[in-house]
Amino acid sequence: MNKEPISIDYNTQRTQLVLPEYGRCIQQMVDHAKTLDDRDERLRCATTIVALMASMVKQHGDADEFRRKLWNHLAAIANYELDIDYPVEIERLEDTRAQHERIAYPQKRIARRHYGAIVEALTKKLTDIDDEQERMALTTQVANQMKRDLARWNKDAVNDDKVLDDIFQYTEGRVGLRPEEIHLLSDAEIFNSVQQQNTGKKKKKK
Repeated sequence: MNKEPISIDYNTQRTQLVLPEYGRCIQQMVDHAKTLDDRDERLRCATTIVALMASMVKQHGDADEFRRKLWNHLAAIANYELDIDYPVEIERLEDTRAQHERIAYPQKRIARRHYGAIVEALTKKLTDIDDEQERMALTTQVANQMKRDLARWNKDAVNDDKVLDDIFQYTEGRVGLRPEEIHLLSDAEIFNSVQQQNTGKKKKKK
């Protein structure tokens, strides 16, 4: 039985990130949020993404200003196409202003390159969250993003048990879940999400 060749997604073949310091994982999550039909679900997804963004960087200065900056960065990453009720006033970031407001993120060696450094960092952040409901929500978001990453890397590699085992390994055994304990998107939903994002990128290039 002949298998389709593995498609490797090189950085040079990818579209340029709006705010590179948040990484391609956050960009992909935002792209996914834009495909959701339900407005409330889009807002819930966006709120989770902002929480992930906040967990990746240290807060500097006023908490309200930090929150406003994160939501404005989310809007910019979405190219101002994410239709939700933003909890703060959104101002379009000009290129020069965006440069000044960017948040640095350290570069480091990646253990599993198909997930990327951001996913690796986020899984380790899960162990710092005390609230069980919040930790489960973030774990679900990260796990589904890992499934999308696997689908892009090699569709035959998509496997719920593998994703949860990788989270277990990333967190040194502190976050261990069975498939029935977490709401993972089906393989069909993952492939459809990846296809929609790829289609959107092709349209932008025209």
